[in-house]
Amino acid sequence: MKSDKMIWETFGAKYQDDRRTLKGGRLIAGYMGIVMILAGIITMLPLFTLFFYPEEIGQAQYFVAPGVSAILAGYLMSLVLRGRKAGRLEKNQEMIVVLGTWIIVIFVTAMPFVLTGNYTVTQAVFETTSGLSTTGLTVVNTGTAPRIFLIHRTVLLFFGGIGLVLVMTSVLSDVYGMRLYHAEGHSDRLLPNLIESARLVIGIYSGYILAGTLLYVLFGMSLFDAINHAVAALSTGGFSTRPESIGYYHSPAIEMVTIVLMLLGGTNFFVHLLLLKGKWRAFFSHCETRLMLFLLALFVPLLTVLLTNSVYGNVPESIRAALFQAVSALTTTGFQTVDSFASWTPAMMFLMILLMLIGGGAGSTAGGLKIYRVYVMLKEIWWKLVRDTYPDRVVFTEQINRGGRKDAVTDRERKQINAFVFFYLLLFGAGTFIFCCYGYSLQDSMFEFASSLGTVGLSVGITAYGASPVIHWTAIIGMFMGRLEIYVVLIAVVRMASDGKKFLREKRFQAGTSGKRNGKRIES
Repeated sequence: MKSDKMIWETFGAKYQDDRRTLKGGRLIAGYMGIVMILAGIITMLPLFTLFFYPEEIGQAQYFVAPGVSAILAGYLMSLVLRGRKAGRLEKNQEMIVVLGTWIIVIFVTAMPFVLTGNYTVTQAVFETTSGLSTTGLTVVNTGTAPRIFLIHRTVLLFFGGIGLVLVMTSVLSDVYGMRLYHAEGHSDRLLPNLIESARLVIGIYSGYILAGTLLYVLFGMSLFDAINHAVAALSTGGFSTRPESIGYYHSPAIEMVTIVLMLLGGTNFFVHLLLLKGKWRAFFSHCETRLMLFLLALFVPLLTVLLTNSVYGNVPESIRAALFQAVSALTTTGFQTVDSFASWTPAMMFLMILLMLIGGGAGSTAGGLKIYRVYVMLKEIWWKLVRDTYPDRVVFTEQINRGGRKDAVTDRERKQINAFVFFYLLLFGAGTFIFCCYGYSLQDSMFEFASSLGTVGLSVGITAYGASPVIHWTAIIGMFMGRLEIYVVLIAVVRMASDGKKFLREKRFQAGTSGKRNGKRIES
């Protein structure tokens, strides 16, 4: 009896604990319930606009119905977590959580657009994907759209810029936070505690938005426009409340504020911390800061010369347009001060495509290949030249400057960067080809899909309201893959396929075992 009691104490308690522990698909389903609640809350946030614009009360129904439905559905799904201990996510399951999070929020927040009857499901998903990925391509006529829908787009930019998973991490727990945090594309933990890091990012982000809003109002914007443009600039989203974008204001002061906000949005949050701590030397010695400044110093004069020769005819106007559009493209914001790119020469469009492909800083709200990856690849070329030039006996370290700290670049990191760049360019080629198949020129197709994949938002009109659903879905996939940096999507799909095969094998095995048992019973 004593031995039985010992066995129960050893294994029975563990068995009961295992039964209380939630794992695998059920655990992921529980997390998706929390995501549904988050999506419902995000969908209903624009309702606060009605306090200031009560005449739009008729638009409330389009937000209340999907918002409440998502919250209720999420609550029911999250009940699987109640009274159960959350187990550990298996390898790469955090990728499924991140992928599921973004898909759910995209479709839930698209419902207000669909319910108006003015947009198809494809157009609505295109708009919300553009917002959450901080792209800025749009099918909405901002000149006639209700303010509540304009705020809805801005809310999407805010949460998409910070990162949906980062927002969840800041209010939930740190159990799987770091894996989810990195899976969403955030590269640095700013503080030892991840929750504190997430809240610091949100605090920095919100502080910049407040400062930008005040400056915009000071220089003549209405408060409504100022809030929308401050969020759009810092999130590098590019949604504007005006069809003419920033060009509507014809104000050098507003353009300068926008340039500063775009540069802040396109900068790594780790670099922001250096800036806020007053570590100027570390800030300017950081590899991404140096390359960003070098690229602007190279591309702005080139664009200025080309614009002077073919568009404006005077240097001051050319410098103003070149600086703004170069920063907008490199930080992947997508604001415009030019009426159209139709008058731009192929040489100017080529420079803009290059800037859009390069993109902003790693761990920032910007898209593109990211400046850090481009910097490492350029250093690889330099290191290769040095290795081939100097004698074999000369030993040198392959390091890069990260905020005043010299870090070695590992072989694993190089392989990851090379593979990412290959996949990125492969996807860029595929999207460009699809656009070309619909009769658009190679130049316009490259420009539009570079804008989609890089989450930029500059457009030559290919993805406008009346575009083919195939064009829109191609852009949606590009924006989605660009925001989640390709690997997350690929790894999540592979993991789900693997889990699906495993589930089917187990079902077949159980069916086979059950059949054998039934056969024996019949014989007996």
